[in-house]
Amino acid sequence: MKIVDIKTTLLRAPLKTPFITSLRRVDALEDLVVIITCDDGTVGYGEGAPTPVITGETIDTMKAAISYLKPFIIGKEISELDIILKNIHSKLLHNTTAKSALEIALFDLKAKAENIPLYRLLGGTKTTFKTDITISMDQTEKMIADALHAVSIGYDTLKIKIGDDPIKDSERIIAIYDALPKEITLRLDANQGWEADEAITLLQKVESHGIIAEFIEQPVKADNIEGLKQIKDAVKTPVLADESVFSLNDAKRLLELDAVDYINIKLDKCGGISKALELADLCERYGVKCMLGCMLEGPIAIAGAMHVASARSETITMIDLDGVALLANNPTSGSVIFDESNLMLSLDSGLGIDSIK
Repeated sequence: MKIVDIKTTLLRAPLKTPFITSLRRVDALEDLVVIITCDDGTVGYGEGAPTPVITGETIDTMKAAISYLKPFIIGKEISELDIILKNIHSKLLHNTTAKSALEIALFDLKAKAENIPLYRLLGGTKTTFKTDITISMDQTEKMIADALHAVSIGYDTLKIKIGDDPIKDSERIIAIYDALPKEITLRLDANQGWEADEAITLLQKVESHGIIAEFIEQPVKADNIEGLKQIKDAVKTPVLADESVFSLNDAKRLLELDAVDYINIKLDKCGGISKALELADLCERYGVKCMLGCMLEGPIAIAGAMHVASARSETITMIDLDGVALLANNPTSGSVIFDESNLMLSLDSGLGIDSIK
């Protein structure tokens, strides 16, 4: 199977409700899809979510990066996947979301060439997952209503977006916790919104109320490694690094300093499936568990992440792949099941995504 063409198109879908964090507000999905075609007509699909405030990429920069990398991919046999991946990551620095979209499509093709589901190609066996759902930052009453609705439709783990005001944030957390059944697990995500001393004061206040969240995600700026360590040493709530980890070197620095409890792996952030597997393997060597997360991604990218989660299920023990659940409709067709908190991989070859509607 020789690669003969690479095209891109947009994947658009409205959200059920605006996605609001301390960094941004999004009202509709607009992702870039990569479509790679082989000489026998087999098609592979990839997807990346432009997130300028995190990865620095836009739709236009992603298109430019993919266009630049085309000559290093077209004409290669899909059996040469290792060589193609080396080209993608050595011929262009950064541009991790564009690289991830390419990687997902290439791995889709590789699994289709071997007529097996991608998770099996990657060595996985797990096919079912439970994801949390994001409760966007808003007025406390609205966040409580959104949280109660999520619980009513079957979610038992909620990721609460905070980070715009430490005083208001502690009030939100306590009010949401008090309104929910006590068996519900809370994850907190500040999206770099606090200083280290603010995070410690806030978390200690919340903990004094009897609330120990599953983790606090990225409470300080991405480059504030000392702040992460300071928070980890001062509170009971585990600390999870997100924006602080793009690469293996980023993760290794955090792990060597014992600065965090968990690492959040995202395909768009690290550069794709191969890099996500390397990150999970590094964390496994340090005995640190991971979450497999997402940007605001659609079903193609989420399916790719699910296959990775299957392949490293002993290390990736937390799933934050609610991108499709946030959409008003699924803009693709395929055999992967996205049923609110319940996700199920396909037994079909490749990703399990057939087409874009």
